[in-house]
Amino acid sequence: MKVKYFRDTDTLYIEFREAEVFETRDLDENTMIDLDQKGQICAITVEHAGERADIPHFSFEQIPAPQMAKT
Repeated sequence: MKVKYFRDTDTLYIEFREAEVFETRDLDENTMIDLDQKGQICAITVEHAGERADIPHFSFEQIPAPQMAKT
């Protein structure tokens, strides 16, 4: 997964996986999702991201899955 913020255009791009984009759909006038040929989400683009999210305080945390109890 890659997260990119383009300060000059105030655009946030979140790429979940590298794949050829088959279709881009508008979720609203400032949010688009990229889909592959199977309809799986590849990426999300958020325009005016600085106004819509707290970009300067972005953090990433990976939470491990809890261990499943063996029965």
